[in-house]
Amino acid sequence: MTTTLVTGATGNVGRHTVAALVQGGHEVRALTRDPAKAELPGAELVKGDLTEPGSLTASLDGVEAVQLITFAGEDPLDERTSAAIVARLRDAGVRRVTVLNGGGDSPLQTAVQHSDLEWTVLVPVEFMSGALDWAGSIRDEGVVRTGFVGRRSAMVHDADIGAVGAAVLAGGGHGGRELPITGPEVLTPPDMVRIIGETIGREVRLIALTEEQARDQWRAEGFPDEVVEFFVWAHGSTPEIGYTVTPAVEEVTGRPARTFAQWARENADRFRTVR
Repeated sequence: MTTTLVTGATGNVGRHTVAALVQGGHEVRALTRDPAKAELPGAELVKGDLTEPGSLTASLDGVEAVQLITFAGEDPLDERTSAAIVARLRDAGVRRVTVLNGGGDSPLQTAVQHSDLEWTVLVPVEFMSGALDWAGSIRDEGVVRTGFVGRRSAMVHDADIGAVGAAVLAGGGHGGRELPITGPEVLTPPDMVRIIGETIGREVRLIALTEEQARDQWRAEGFPDEVVEFFVWAHGSTPEIGYTVTPAVEEVTGRPARTFAQWARENADRFRTVR
């Protein structure tokens, strides 16, 4: 049986990709910087780092398909490193590659798209798991403080991104495509807050922040200025792809995309006060 290698395997999406492949009966190799700390049942854990292409060699033995990741913000994978990664994939006989886009173009994505590999770029919009940033204030105060409350989002369940990646890696059929991956509906922050409140059976108030207050909040959370500016752009001038529902999840996996209400039910205990 051929093997699939998942990089970024312990991340929000990678762990779901691994789980979907394992559930489908596929041999999975999970690349991580620290295998001793990884909890990925059913997968073979291997140590490696995309920033060090030489560390990939052993993990590519017998591998047919690979999921790669790019990084939001400043990409540490420059053109030379990206070219080296692609060369190692080709030398190892890898046939199929998915690239999980972390926001914008990247040298790694470009290198893959200019190769003769069967590539598919996964372009998810806002992750539903981002709402966990509100968990502390909901638990402690029953309040959400956020800016850009009028923005619209076709936010997607992290597991659906992983399921799409797993289906493409296992079955192919989407070579040469960039797949925008969304949820089944368009929501605003008031919609999200209302759904969480209904799920946990508690009134949750939304306090709208000004743009400058939102900047201050992101800075206080430790985000550097360039990331704060990206957030301001993404939330204040959301591109059309961010609020346009696509059929990618159902088209690729054969089942409907999960709703935010379903995500909220799955994560309800994260928002409830511990008594």
